[in-house]
Amino acid sequence: MRKQLTKLALTSAFVAATFMPTVNAADYIIDTKGAHASINFKIQHLGYSWLTGRFDKFGGSFSYDESNIAASKIEVNVDTSSINSNHAERDKHLRTGDFLDVSSFANAKFVSTSVADKGNGKLAITGQLSLHGVTKEIVIDAETIGEGKDPWGGYRVGFSGTTTIALTDFAIKMDLGPASKTVELNLHIEGIKQ
Repeated sequence: MRKQLTKLALTSAFVAATFMPTVNAADYIIDTKGAHASINFKIQHLGYSWLTGRFDKFGGSFSYDESNIAASKIEVNVDTSSINSNHAERDKHLRTGDFLDVSSFANAKFVSTSVADKGNGKLAITGQLSLHGVTKEIVIDAETIGEGKDPWGGYRVGFSGTTTIALTDFAIKMDLGPASKTVELNLHIEGIKQ
């Protein structure tokens, strides 16, 4: 009887292992070398216009499988000193303690904690953003742009996303007026399958 129970248990375990769904998420490197990715921002200037810019140096990787969105993960590291608002004197000010304080906080980092499929290519990417010495949860509203083979024998997938953060949430205390309390981040990410 004991032998039959052991045999039955082993058979059940084998069948379960054979038919269990597997996670087939592929790993991708963000294509910063080819400049097929960007991290852009915009903030109102005194409520009169939009000031736009970007971070020139960043990198990261992600895992993605269209058939199992929940298994996706992303990590991005940003060199905060690479901020570029197309104005050298302003960029110098943005690097100071009034804003990013890059001498103390040279990097910003985003690490996803969950990715939810909202249907029709829409995603909600929740994760921890570390910026200016503060780590807070944010949600990025994202969408898939497309995926497929490239002309060089590789495979690529791309996304875009937006999120809005409050300056005070990340201990940036410079007051630019009531219209300039939040920054909108616009993200364009293309990854090369590894």
